[in-house]
Formats: sequence, C-alpha cells, structure tokens
Amino acid sequence: MLELSKNHDLTGQAAIVTGAARGIGAACAYALARNGANVVIVDLLSAEEIINKINNDFPNSETASYQIDIRKREEVQLVIDESANKWGRIDIVVNNAGTCGRIGLDNMTDDDWSRDLDTNLGGTFLFTQLAIHPHMINQGYGKIVNVSSIAGIMGGPTSNHEGAESGRSGPAYAASKGGVIAFSKWVAKEVGKHGITCNSVAPGAVESEMTKSLNYPLDNQPIKRMGSAEDIAEAVVYLASPASNYVTGQVIKVCGGLAIG
Repeated sequence: MLELSKNHDLTGQAAIVTGAARGIGAACAYALARNGANVVIVDLLSAEEIINKINNDFPNSETASYQIDIRKREEVQLVIDESANKWGRIDIVVNNAGTCGRIGLDNMTDDDWSRDLDTNLGGTFLFTQLAIHPHMINQGYGKIVNVSSIAGIMGGPTSNHEGAESGRSGPAYAASKGGVIAFSKWVAKEVGKHGITCNSVAPGAVESEMTKSLNYPLDNQPIKRMGSAEDIAEAVVYLASPASNYVTGQVIKVCGGLAIG
C-alpha cells in the first residue's frame, strides 16, 4: 500500500521565489515559509519588509535575499550557486517576477516588446534551466512553479484605466505569459523521469501594486471579487508540495472562474 504524502509539509526544503519583495511573490514566499521551507527572495527591489515578516513569524525558516536583474544569466547563476551551497539543495523554484506593459500593438516599440518577453519568459527560462541542471536532476527531486496569467490563455482580460492608452495588458505581456505556459509543459515532459515536476499558475485580476489603478468588470465572473495575492500563493504551495507529486505540465487558473472553458 502506498504511503500517503505529508501534504504541504516543506520542512527543510530550499525554495527560491522571484519577484518576491511584494505582491504575489511576497505572499508565495510567506506561505512557503509558513509550511517550513527556507526561502530565497529575489527581486530588483529591497525585500527587507517580507524578510522581517518571515523571520518574526517563522523563526525556524531561514531566509536570504538578492537584488538582481533576472534577465542576466550571471546574476541568476550567482543566486542558484549560493543557494545550493547554503542549503545543499534546491527543491522549489517559483518564477513569479514579471513586468506588464499596457501599450497597444500600434504604438509598441521593440524595447516595449523585449522588456516583457525578456523578463517574464527569459527570467523564467534562466532560473528553470540553472536550477534543474544540475541540482534538481542530481537530487532526483524538484518543483518548478511558473506564474503565468490568464492573459496568456485569453489574450488579456478587459480592464479600464482612466487617462491611459489601455487598462488591458498588452500583446507582449500576453505573448510572454502564453510562452510561460508552453515552456512549462515542455519542461514537464523533459524532466518527469528525474522526479521533477513543472506546472504553472494563471492568476486572473489580483489586487496588487500592478493593478491598483485599474477597474476590472466582474459581472462575467462567477466569483465576483478581485483575487488576493494569498489566493495565488495557496495554489503555488500546493504545486510546490508533495501533495502534487503526480501533477505536472498543468495550468491552474486562479481567476474566480473568468477563464472557465
């Protein structure tokens, strides 16, 4: 008879979360630490606030932080190497860091396009590649959780932003998040034989710094409220935990039902 998994117990595991100084990333880092993981917080911004919160609430979970540009391989390599040296392993990578341009196709420049693609998809590629090879493969276990968006499924939900060209996320953002989903499925097929899973979470409209000036119509949504960062974090914890050991290549839409179908 198979032994039941220990649900969401992450005690002693090492987790890296990108874009974790605030918003969804900070909620993910906090939730992972709550479940026992040691957490590395990666962001361009200072992570002092969330680091202090985790250290105060969960003193048994160790933390580290890095302010880097996730588009640069040498900086990502530094985080991976030092994290592996500190804890002897890398169990979980949550690729959450991202940018969201709202410029329409007609006015989009090459730089606008590259910013979202290089950050959202390029940073996900780098952390995934460098964590899997060789660390997760050598230990025969690993969890990659990539934060996509329903924009990568639907092409961008409608929203309004007074005074701006559009409240709707732009084509580069949609393309990058759709790419994250396709990339996650490809990786899942490649590394399952090594005991590694790769899944993605696709949030809908979530209350955050990125969306605070936007107005999302909720009439067509079965759950008629904006999502919270904690809503997304709970899905991430599930995919990062032993509870999901037989789940890979999947997209969990955490969107209040907006993207049903």
